[in-house]
Amino acid sequence: MLFAHLKRILGLNRLRLRGPCGANDEFLLAATAQNLRKLAKILPAPQQPRKA
Repeated sequence: MLFAHLKRILGLNRLRLRGPCGANDEFLLAATAQNLRKLAKILPAPQQPRKA
């Protein structure tokens, strides 16, 4: 599911960087973006202080 999500939602159909190091860097960046999106859904939105 996670790899399919990377391909479908984040558009990682093709790697743009060349070589194994570039592909690894690009995939790690995409995985980090996916993890941050998941974390943003879990954490509650910050509450703004009420003005009296």
